[in-house]
Amino acid sequence: MDNFEEENPFETDIDRVPSETSSTSKVNISAPSSPRHPARVLSPTIPTLSRPFPSSGTNRHPQTTYKSDFCCGRDQWLHSGEDLEILITDAQKTSLNSNTPYITYVIRAGNAEARHRYSEFESLRSSLVKLYPTIIIPPIPSKQTIGDYATKQAKAKEDTAMIARRKRMLQTFLNRIARHPILSNEHVFHRFLDGEVSWTEVLHSPPLSLLPKNTLKAPSHNPTDQSAASAYAALPNPSATHPLRNPDQRSVDSEIFTNKFANHLSGPMEKVTRRTLKRWSENAQDYSELGAALNGYSLNESGALAAAMEKTGQAVDTTYMSTTRLLQELEQNFSEPLHEYAQFAVIIKKLLAYRHQKHVQYEMTQDALEHKREMLEEYEKSEREAKRLDEALSKGRVNGLRSPGSPAEGEEGQSQPQNQHQDEAEEPGSAYLPPHPGPNPYKRRAPGMGFLNALSYTLHGMMDVDPETARRSGISKTRETISQLEDALHLSAQDLKYSSSTIQADLDRFQRQKVADLREMTISMARIHRDWCKKNLEAWQAAKKEIEKIPDHPNKRPPSPEARPVPGPSGLRRDSTATVNGR
Repeated sequence: MDNFEEENPFETDIDRVPSETSSTSKVNISAPSSPRHPARVLSPTIPTLSRPFPSSGTNRHPQTTYKSDFCCGRDQWLHSGEDLEILITDAQKTSLNSNTPYITYVIRAGNAEARHRYSEFESLRSSLVKLYPTIIIPPIPSKQTIGDYATKQAKAKEDTAMIARRKRMLQTFLNRIARHPILSNEHVFHRFLDGEVSWTEVLHSPPLSLLPKNTLKAPSHNPTDQSAASAYAALPNPSATHPLRNPDQRSVDSEIFTNKFANHLSGPMEKVTRRTLKRWSENAQDYSELGAALNGYSLNESGALAAAMEKTGQAVDTTYMSTTRLLQELEQNFSEPLHEYAQFAVIIKKLLAYRHQKHVQYEMTQDALEHKREMLEEYEKSEREAKRLDEALSKGRVNGLRSPGSPAEGEEGQSQPQNQHQDEAEEPGSAYLPPHPGPNPYKRRAPGMGFLNALSYTLHGMMDVDPETARRSGISKTRETISQLEDALHLSAQDLKYSSSTIQADLDRFQRQKVADLREMTISMARIHRDWCKKNLEAWQAAKKEIEKIPDHPNKRPPSPEARPVPGPSGLRRDSTATVNGR
């Protein structure tokens, strides 16, 4: 774990080359970065450390803003410069506009109140993922598993603990978006917080209605831009596992670190945390049963012993209640954030896979363009050879027409042009070749062979294409394809540069957020255990005072002055014989 942080490529260092230049250092891209669409432009808001679960008194700095033009009231409230927080105040069961009941979550953002079900939170996140394919979109709580539905059946959606967990994690999701320097400016998010807007209308209106089915064939800076749809249609759709010829080392380092990060979280840390919480829960249940037994036993006794037993039972009950409280706080402030960061690791993997696919797309477009250029060169070479052959044939025709018209000079002179004409007819370079006659539709068919001759004529009509026409058509189509691929290559280079720089910048922001959150998680864990120990200590000290009021055993032997105390909590070693004899 010591070198785990040293290998981190996400951290910001003064001596580190800026990500805008380092992320494409291994890629030969000379095109400038593509201009950002006004709707997707970076906000001038200064990013702050995001804390999803701030405890009371946490010194969070208010968000500084330089924004002056606001699209709506929610936008103005989010960028007011104050330390604001979106709250989910309640979870209510309803069947509005539905045949089956469902849980709706009440969201309060300033003076606005909105109600949304879980599936609408899910659609908000998926929409943001498509609108911003180069940004880390915060996760939402996982869906119910098939096992939960199988064990709880109809009561799975009414599980109180699950609903409370979703309330907390959905609130964290909304606040992470609200504190993001880019996502907080998205009007789709503002409309989600506005209770007077129908979310169904938002999903079927721009910009969400303009989103493409495949984000790889759309601009990275603005997937809703359809002005270059024809050029993007020429781009290939590569697989995430397709290898790269010239991988970017910074991206490779990021992928390696993300895999380590995911393995640490989803592996040992989450497993040990779940096992620890399970054992704390079993321990609390045992304390509950023990406290009830001690309190019941105290009713059968009297005097100081009854009071001591009752006080001991109360101390055990206090331990049970404090352990239950410890479990709740550990789940809220450590287990849930840990699971959230395991989800973050999966999201970052998908983000890096998108960048990888964009790089593969760039290289595949380069290969396709080179292949088409080679095809065009072959076509042009064939065209030149055909022209040279036509010129040679034309010269042969001219010489053949002039030879019969020359004046005759005896029999020897008349036979010489004829022999010369026969020799030229045998030479392939100067011979006159008639044009291809093609299939003869008027050829008389043999009796009894009508169907076969018709079929043969059809096949010849399909296959006997004029080579010259086919060659020139191929040249025209190849040049058109090369023009499209050149435009697509330019757009792909711009997307690759923008994706690399934006993803790396958001990874750097995420690293700062992760450090702040892990610090908050560890401080919360220390505070939770400190409060648990403090409360239990007070209860057991009170029980000790009552126990000391119990009189000594009547058969107890007075301590001998020569007896040396045995090291231990009470200074005396206790065994079964001493208990029976009263010593």
